[in-house]
This record gives sequence, C-alpha cells and structure tokens, in this order.
Amino acid sequence: MKINWKQKLTSRKFWAAVTGFVTAIMVAFGANDLTIEQVASVISASAVLIAYIIGEGMVDAARAGSQTKGEDEQNEH
Repeated sequence: MKINWKQKLTSRKFWAAVTGFVTAIMVAFGANDLTIEQVASVISASAVLIAYIIGEGMVDAARAGSQTKGEDEQNEH
C-alpha cells in the first residue's frame, strides 16, 4: 500500500492527530504547560506552511499542464 504524502501533509485531520499525539507524550513526560503550548503552536504553524506550499505546487503544476495542453492543441491545427 502506497501512502499519498501530498494528501496526508495537507490534511487538517493528520496535523490535529500529530499535535494531539505530541501533546499527550509531552504531558506524559511532565513537560510544563508553556512548553506544550509552544510545541503545539510550532506544529500548527508548520502544518499551515506545508499545506500552503504543497497546495501552491499542485496549482502551479495544473496550470503548467493546462498551458502545455493548449500549446499541443494549437500545434496540431
């Protein structure tokens, strides 16, 4: 089974699960509240950035593909 990393990394559910897991581990090891909040914030900010970068990359790839397709059709006529 192949994992679709683009889909996973842009999923809010995935990032919520990662944040929840890391937070629970930190609580289990006795991290203080401020540290837990900071780590959760960093994970959330990273998730937004990663989703944006992947999303823009997909949009750019689709745009480039449609431009290439249009050029190919013009060359056929």
